[in-house]
Amino acid sequence: MNNLNLVVLDMAGTTVADGGLVEQAFTAAAERLGEDPATMIDYVRATMGESKISVFRHLFDGDETRARQANLAFEEAYGELVAGGLIAPIPGAAEAITALKEQGRTVVLTTGFARTTQDAILDALGWRDLADLTLCPADAGGRGRPYPDMVLAALLRTGAVDDVRRTVVAGDTSYDMLSGSRAGAGIVAGVLTGAHDEPALAEHGATHVLASIAGLPALIRESEA
Repeated sequence: MNNLNLVVLDMAGTTVADGGLVEQAFTAAAERLGEDPATMIDYVRATMGESKISVFRHLFDGDETRARQANLAFEEAYGELVAGGLIAPIPGAAEAITALKEQGRTVVLTTGFARTTQDAILDALGWRDLADLTLCPADAGGRGRPYPDMVLAALLRTGAVDDVRRTVVAGDTSYDMLSGSRAGAGIVAGVLTGAHDEPALAEHGATHVLASIAGLPALIRESEA
């Protein structure tokens, strides 16, 4: 477990507090398309962390045109909420990322959102230069979580470690845990600041569960020791 030098972190719910903006943006998108959000919201909640286009493909039974329309409406609605100042860092998140980098680790921020939305979040928080790399599903071939693709893309793009077991993945959803465990990460840390609780995180592959991302630098140090 020595030299856990690649750390792949989720954004919304893990490092970024969005106050339920995903559900608000989904509701707005559904209404713009003339759909009843009440019939879909349970699935949206259950699949927090998954690529949003994948969620819409399921909800619209594989109708690609409709799914893309819904995804665009969602991204627009979420972007409007972000621009309205309705997001903030999880307390201690920026400090944790800085500490990880000071320890000599490479930090990658990942999301299930499209690149335009990810960039809007980074700009709103002033985080453009905080991490070493940011990735969205399109940067990893189009598949988001629960696939391992973004974690593996982080390894390939950064070259930070020579063994995927020296990678740390952290997130707030079951899909984050599945993605990390399927990638073979040495630590898959769940955090309790977002969508899913400790039993759900543990069931889907968490090796550790933390109160928040603020505890991650110490956990990695302890694991290496």
